[in-house]
Amino acid sequence: MKYTTFGRNTGLRVSELALGSGNFGTGWGYGSEKEQAKQVFDRYVDAGGNFIDTADTYQFGQSEQMVGDFIAAERDRFVVATKYTLGAAPDAGIAYTGNSRKNMIASVESSLKRLKTDRIDLLWAHFSDNLTPLEEIVRSFDDLIRAGKIQYAGLSNFPAWRIARADTLAELRGWARIAGIQVEYSLVERTAERELLPMAEALGMAATLWSPLGGGLLTGKYRHSDAGRLSELGRLVHREKDTALLDEVLAIAQEHQALPTHVAIAWLRNRAAHSSTSLIPILGSRTLDQLEDTLAALDLTLDEQQMARLDRVSAIEPGTPHRQIADTLARAQGGDSSRFAAPRTPRA
Repeated sequence: MKYTTFGRNTGLRVSELALGSGNFGTGWGYGSEKEQAKQVFDRYVDAGGNFIDTADTYQFGQSEQMVGDFIAAERDRFVVATKYTLGAAPDAGIAYTGNSRKNMIASVESSLKRLKTDRIDLLWAHFSDNLTPLEEIVRSFDDLIRAGKIQYAGLSNFPAWRIARADTLAELRGWARIAGIQVEYSLVERTAERELLPMAEALGMAATLWSPLGGGLLTGKYRHSDAGRLSELGRLVHREKDTALLDEVLAIAQEHQALPTHVAIAWLRNRAAHSSTSLIPILGSRTLDQLEDTLAALDLTLDEQQMARLDRVSAIEPGTPHRQIADTLARAQGGDSSRFAAPRTPRA
């Protein structure tokens, strides 16, 4: 596995694929028992991985507890990221949720105990609560960094304008900058290309990408069955676009005698290779077999024609104001509006 710095504004070195531990535990009613989770963890480490992504809410704290046990013998070897916002208890109320300074500090103290460590390498605000002032969030991050409780901070599932404003406030006031963002991104879900990924690239932030297999859709398993994580989460949909996309993924997989999983991850790795900042897929494998299938993507390289086929079938509408900008530039220059039809993407 190759390594990259976590964005252009840090010297933090992480593996090109992160291991998501949302399936470590059974608190949600599904997931992995500790022995099975340890097999996944050990295989990821054997492959060269060092970047572990968890959250206080994952399996209601069980994920952090398992990660803490797994990293204990070689703590300094790993980059451990966790999140706060939603709380670790199933019935966490307003006193234990949200982005406030109060909740951030309390959550960090609890996460440190579950992780059995004295510092968190990367703390994410898990979701925007659309309530807490950005000044409060960024100043609290800075205070925790100065106290040595966390090393870096990032924003997960925040709108681009809030992230950009938070980073600007930090830069102007001499606080720790926002090191990265976490967003959903895959061949199935490319809307982050409109604002979030161009923003991250422009500001030098890393981007960790959750659900790189579209919740399992890109494995092809839903072609024959609705049983799986998307069904469990109530998110399974069958769109005409998804059908065409999966057909193309399966066709390219057959050309390489590979799995559709390999194609989906290889597409992301190609995007990362053409980005000026770090794009890091998060592998959420529940079983060792699932992880093995995903890691095999490291040996697959897609050619330009195959990338173009996947880009075309998964393309999104640029939306406003990008369409208006494209049309205006085309009229002003007397050219083809398709030249300006989409915002800058990581491959540009």
